[in-house]
Amino acid sequence: MRALITGISGFVGSHLAEYLLAHTDWEIAGTVYGRLDNIAHLRDQIALYPAELSRLEVVRFIVEETRPDFVFHLAAQPISALSRVDPWFTLENNIRAQLNVLESVVQLKLPSRVLVVGSSEEYGKIEPEDLPVDEETPLRPVTPYGVSKVAQDFLGLQYYLSYGVATVRVRSFNHVGPRQREGFVAADFARQIAEIELGLRPPQVVVGDLSAGRDFSDVRDVARAYHLALTLGEPGEVYNIGSGSSYTAGVLLETLIRLSGKRVAVVQDPARLRPVEVPRVIADIGKFRTRTGWEPAISFEQSMSDVLAYWREQVRTGATDPTPLELRIPDPGSRLHSKP
Repeated sequence: MRALITGISGFVGSHLAEYLLAHTDWEIAGTVYGRLDNIAHLRDQIALYPAELSRLEVVRFIVEETRPDFVFHLAAQPISALSRVDPWFTLENNIRAQLNVLESVVQLKLPSRVLVVGSSEEYGKIEPEDLPVDEETPLRPVTPYGVSKVAQDFLGLQYYLSYGVATVRVRSFNHVGPRQREGFVAADFARQIAEIELGLRPPQVVVGDLSAGRDFSDVRDVARAYHLALTLGEPGEVYNIGSGSSYTAGVLLETLIRLSGKRVAVVQDPARLRPVEVPRVIADIGKFRTRTGWEPAISFEQSMSDVLAYWREQVRTGATDPTPLELRIPDPGSRLHSKP
C-alpha cells in the first residue's frame, strides 16, 4: 500500500508520518513547503516532493508519480487570525489545493481513498444548546478560515457524489502537542514560559481571552484517528474528531505555569481578543467512536508537558524555520529521497 500526505512536514503531517511508519508497512510519500526540521529524522524512510499545491499540473504530477492508495490531504493555511488579516489568501490556498487533489484523482482514474480534513471552525458560532456538537449541528463559520474548511468539506462530498471518489471527511477540533508552531494558544503560551525560564523575557505572559473553552486533543491521538478514519470510515460520510472535553485557555495557561514552577504575571493584550468569541466548545465523537473504536489516549496534562518540553528545546537552541525550499513543477529528479 502507498500513502501520500500533503503537508507532511507540518505539525500534524509529521506526527502522521511517524504513526504510519510505526504501525503499517505502507510506502509513504509527502509534499513539503518550507521547513523540514519536523521530519529530518524520517528522511531515509519517505519520499519527499517540494511543491506548492495551487497548480493542478504540480499536484497531478505528484499523484501520478506516487499513485497512492490513501491520500491524507493536510496541507492548508491553518491560522484563523491570519485568515482575518488576509481572507483571500486563506480561501484561495485552502480551496484550490483541495480541488487540485480531488481533480488529480479523478483525471488519473485512481481508486484512492482521500481524507478531507475540515475543522470545528466550520460550526463557528456554537450556541449553548448545540453542545455537545455533533455532525448535524448547523455550520455557522465566523472566520474566513472556517469558510475555507466548509468549502473543502463540501468539495469532498461533491466529488464523492459526482465522481465516486472515496472521500472520508473529518471535522477536527483543537489539537495540541509538540511541533505546533506559534499562532496557536498552547504554543504561544509555552514559548513565552520557556523564554521566561531562560531569562530571555520578563516574568509576564501576554494573553488574549482566557475564558473561552475549547475541545483539545493531542496531535498524536489525532494522527491515529486520521489513519482509522481513512481505513475504516465510510466514504461520503463526515466525522467529528475531538476529546469530548473542554478546557479554557486559562486552565491551559495555569497548567503550563504549574509545570514550569515559575511565578509569572498574566497580562491581557486587547489586540489578541477576537471579534467573535465562542464561549465553549465540546465535540460529540459518538459517530466516529462507533465506526472505528477510537478514543483519545493521551491526557491533557501530558500534552501540556510535552508542548512545554518542545518549546524549551526550541528556545534553548534558537531554532528557527529554515529558508523555504525552491518550489517548481516537479520532475522525477526533484524528489528529496525515494525509497528503494
